[in-house]
Amino acid sequence: MTSGSAAPPVPPRPASIDVVLERAASGAALGVEETELLLSAEEFDALLDAASAVRDAGLEAAGRPGVMTYSRKVFVPLTTLCRDRCHYCIFVDTPGQLLRKNKPAFMSPEQVLAVVRQGQALGCKEALLTLGDRPEDRWPEARAWLEEHGFASTLDYVGHIARLITAETGMLAHLNPGVMTHDELGMLRPTAPSMGMMLETTSRDLFAQPGRVHYGSPDKDPAVRLQVIADAGRRRIPFTTGILVGIGETVRDRAESLVAMRDLHEAYGHVQEVIVQNFRAKPKTAMQGAPDADLRAYVQTVAVARLVFGPRMRIQVPPNLSDAGEFGLLVRAGADDWGGVSPLTADHVNPERPWPQIDELARLTADLGFTLRERLTAHPEFVRDADTWIDPALHAPVAALASPDGLAADVRPATARASDAAGAQNSGSAAWQSPRAGHERPLSLNSARRLAERAAVDPETLDDAEWERLLTATGADLDAVTAAADDLRRYTVGEAVTLVVNRNLTSSGFRAAGRGGPGEFGLDDVAAIAADAAGLGATELCVQGMLPASEDPEAYLELVRAVRAAAPALHVHAYRPQDVRDLADRGGLGLDGALAALRDAGVGTVPGTGIKVASERVRALVAPGDLEIDRWVEGITAAHRAGFRSTSVLFYGHVETAAERIAHLRLLRRIQHDTGGFTEFVPIPLPGHGTPLVAGRRPIDEHRAMVAVSRLLLSGAIRHIQIPWTRVGRDAAATLLGAGGDDLGGTLLDGRVLPDTGIEHGLELPAADAARLAQRLFRPFRLRTTDYGTPAAPRQAQGPGADA
Repeated sequence: MTSGSAAPPVPPRPASIDVVLERAASGAALGVEETELLLSAEEFDALLDAASAVRDAGLEAAGRPGVMTYSRKVFVPLTTLCRDRCHYCIFVDTPGQLLRKNKPAFMSPEQVLAVVRQGQALGCKEALLTLGDRPEDRWPEARAWLEEHGFASTLDYVGHIARLITAETGMLAHLNPGVMTHDELGMLRPTAPSMGMMLETTSRDLFAQPGRVHYGSPDKDPAVRLQVIADAGRRRIPFTTGILVGIGETVRDRAESLVAMRDLHEAYGHVQEVIVQNFRAKPKTAMQGAPDADLRAYVQTVAVARLVFGPRMRIQVPPNLSDAGEFGLLVRAGADDWGGVSPLTADHVNPERPWPQIDELARLTADLGFTLRERLTAHPEFVRDADTWIDPALHAPVAALASPDGLAADVRPATARASDAAGAQNSGSAAWQSPRAGHERPLSLNSARRLAERAAVDPETLDDAEWERLLTATGADLDAVTAAADDLRRYTVGEAVTLVVNRNLTSSGFRAAGRGGPGEFGLDDVAAIAADAAGLGATELCVQGMLPASEDPEAYLELVRAVRAAAPALHVHAYRPQDVRDLADRGGLGLDGALAALRDAGVGTVPGTGIKVASERVRALVAPGDLEIDRWVEGITAAHRAGFRSTSVLFYGHVETAAERIAHLRLLRRIQHDTGGFTEFVPIPLPGHGTPLVAGRRPIDEHRAMVAVSRLLLSGAIRHIQIPWTRVGRDAAATLLGAGGDDLGGTLLDGRVLPDTGIEHGLELPAADAARLAQRLFRPFRLRTTDYGTPAAPRQAQGPGADA
């Protein structure tokens, strides 16, 4: 080799993990070799302890010791078309799939604002715009949609929507549109205070080799993605990036990815957070059979990311992609941010993994010794230095939501311009317009379709007469109402169809003396029933029904204790307000005392049944034995305030009027506003009646109207609409899932022990059958817990029903 051309010396491999940990603790920039050594280290506890110490020092220096952050957001899937073909992705659709799902190529402005306004009402400050990369480059349908609406490109439309969101709601957009050029980043900078794009990996093998995860996806070229991150730095955009663990990359790839991101941040100072995300296999993808990311490898990568990036970086771990029992390891590994969490929308990229409830996340965080604080989409360091990092067009909107420390203030976003409800309807929130083309749908302001679109944007702006019009719609008008409701379901709750594996037990059949006839059972039978249900994979036992007056009311509590003793993991969903009142009155406990006793016995949630329609006129005619309406309201609100969550119902199709149905839904919405205790709403046709609101309207259309109006009127209040398949049948249930429904209730296992002791016994919906029903609709299926979480260890079970 000629003089002057000698290669630089290769740094020696570190002698020990201790040396590398000491260098990391001192603030030294770790190289690829050192990073790889840490990722492969056997000294797991020492690694986590070192990462925790670095994280804690950084939070102390930032003035927020012991604080973990999150962003309260809505997830807006602006389009699911994409030019890439990632082997693990379930987010994207083809045009043919969109057609089968009756789904538009792009969300319209009014669809976006229908979601975002609900998030605004729930205190969300971030609107995450996620979409496929440049779909118009692959799909003529995407290009045609953009041209029809006056937009030059998908990114042009992204900018328009981001500006609209902030102008209409005061919320801040976080843009995640994939690969962008330097000029495109500059074009979008005035529309959003932050942007993001996962690096995922620097592995060229995963990109270039046929059959590997990124093959055939031009936007997953590692060099292209690194260029985007660098260009975002040059544009001074607060930027989120990260890696995906478990997609076939090597440990060396992970090390190179972490160091590459760190080097770009050191050059420009713009990376605000690094996401370390664990791979989760998705059904119907090329990687559906691949194992999920190894827990130890994932946690170890989180810890190494902390050590590579040092104390000032925020390290994010998505909470919905890990079980709650794993949170402690992730926090020990140096994580200090949970990312965006939505109280409204699904994680459309991971629809099988629901977000934790924010209150529950705060509790779990506190259990780990940290305080949960809300942040904005841009992190505090960038918010406080807005002159450098935030475009002047966004200074005022950001300042309106920020506290002095740069985290989120305890305020709700407000619209940038004052406007009453009528003004909002004409400012872009209900009229679908392109400011370039002047395009607007040729719809009458008073049409059912326009009314339904208004309802989706802000249900509280419609008066009773307008709701009654939607409820009595027929023909094309009804189709428009159900389409609006189903779009609202799609963009808030998401596409997943859910089901809980459960069994019913009718407590009216309890006899202290033991079984004496059909439907009767004793305390020993309860234990056997519970153990059998758990053995079949059930996660819930639903118990309801008043005890006979001849039975000691203490039996309400004894039943629950027997279930918990026989099957400790089985969730007990027990006792209607009427049953609780019976325990309160005959047991001498009072209402609050009865609820406390049920909690102590092991009840987890309560059914919200025991009411048909919230009308004393209707009660007197149809169910005079039910609780008076005001006593039912008192009972259910007391249960909520005692910490129980409940279902809610309406029985329809008998003597009630459209006005009485609407009044019932409004009552539920008011209760939810006060207590937040309802998990779902179940519109149930009353057996033996079937009287339509509109003479001659088909029964299925009666059900479609009821489900659709329920979705629209309760949106932003009660999240889930359950379809009572036991009352309408499976085929009709599939239709109603396309009218705004998202849940099928429970499997209603008959079980092997005294099946006649459960209401609706003989009707079962095995999980496999429910999955096939969802598949017919081109929607994913997932098992859930009673309160819509993910079962810790879901098991396929043989059996089914209405989980009211």
